[in-house]
Amino acid sequence: MKYELFQSIYDRAALRHGGKNHLEQMLSRPLSPSQLSEHSDDRWLASFSQKVFQSGINWQVVRNKWPGFETVFFDFDIEKMLLIHNEMWEEKAKDIRIIRNFGKVMTIRENALMISECQSSHGSFSHFIASWPNDDIIGLWAYLKKNGARLGGNTGPYTLRAMGKDTFMLTKDVEGYLRLHDIITTGRDTQSAWKAAQRAFNHWHQESGRSYTEISQCIALSVN
Repeated sequence: MKYELFQSIYDRAALRHGGKNHLEQMLSRPLSPSQLSEHSDDRWLASFSQKVFQSGINWQVVRNKWPGFETVFFDFDIEKMLLIHNEMWEEKAKDIRIIRNFGKVMTIRENALMISECQSSHGSFSHFIASWPNDDIIGLWAYLKKNGARLGGNTGPYTLRAMGKDTFMLTKDVEGYLRLHDIITTGRDTQSAWKAAQRAFNHWHQESGRSYTEISQCIALSVN
């Protein structure tokens, strides 16, 4: 597979967004592994939960309600989440301080369990995420989809990006670019599409030295 030079992608993005200086200001950068490891695990559960609730809903509505979520779910303390009995989960799902959706509320318990299991094997969920190699980020996507609740599609990757893990995103613009250049030719969430995208991003990362986050953003900003 012959890929477009990343410099060409970057130059096109800069041309469309006010020049290189302005483009650089638009790009977000991932955290280092040591910085990622400093996150407390309750923040991962909070972030997963927020992204689950934002799915299919105006994001700002969820943000406005979020202080209520933090209160109702004890600041997403992992141990406390695992001690809540079924009847209490049902009561919490009815609390007017949150968005009342029982199915989504129950993902909090399931994702707390996933985090707890990683704590047992890796010391902390943050360390587990920080140590995952970026050149196999799709493997981490698959792990979240398999072991978490409602973390498939872009929900898991969006959470990783929000928390500072270096990851590309298969947004509509990025997917469109990859299809236009025949890098992916199957459904977005198939293993073949993920692997093809990972190979392309690995290539651009090695070529440019840029993070996967920056490369993904540049591609999105380079298209119409």
